[in-house]
Amino acid sequence: MRRSDGGARGVLVVAVARTVPWRAVGAGAVVGLLVAGLPRLLSGPPDAWLGLNVLRAAALVFALGLAFLLDDPARRLTAPVPTRRWVRTGLRVALVVPVAALWWAAALALVPGEARPPLGAVTLEAATTAALALAAAALAVRCTDEPEPGPSVAAGVLTLALLAPLLLPARWNLFVPVGAPDWEAAHLRWAVVLAGALLLGAACAPEPVHALGARRAPGL
Repeated sequence: MRRSDGGARGVLVVAVARTVPWRAVGAGAVVGLLVAGLPRLLSGPPDAWLGLNVLRAAALVFALGLAFLLDDPARRLTAPVPTRRWVRTGLRVALVVPVAALWWAAALALVPGEARPPLGAVTLEAATTAALALAAAALAVRCTDEPEPGPSVAAGVLTLALLAPLLLPARWNLFVPVGAPDWEAAHLRWAVVLAGALLLGAACAPEPVHALGARRAPGL
């Protein structure tokens, strides 16, 4: 039984891995690395302000690729399968996490050391940006019947990122420069946003109640 269970899990992992939109994730990763490498192409001494902002931009580009992670052209066919949606969603995220970690390490390495911001703080920003994109994708999958909401989710994430610095009140400013008096306070706010994104993503991972009802209807 244990061997059969392990084989079933392996088959599930392989099946889910085949449905991951690797091209979209890969495109975000490649463009993000190109953005992160910009400081090395510019003449003059390394600039801390530039280093911080290229990493923020690179994290945003990668998050736009992650916005496509839950796209599934066969979603209407896979909805009735016995494996719960939260399991399939969790597997997709788990498959991408190592890729994201390696990508972020490469992005950090591309920024010259003199221009590199504090690693913990900028990594928190990147993780929050990615979590927001994934939470938005999970929300779109839960609340709509669109099998591939990625383009709409990516557009929404990009719009939010561009408007947030303009719309957020000063006391909630997230995009502060290194060394600013409210640098630490801003990253406490980043942590709050990260926690909210994780909670939203977890809440949206299961099937909607109406979907569960439809699933049980044939057996009644």
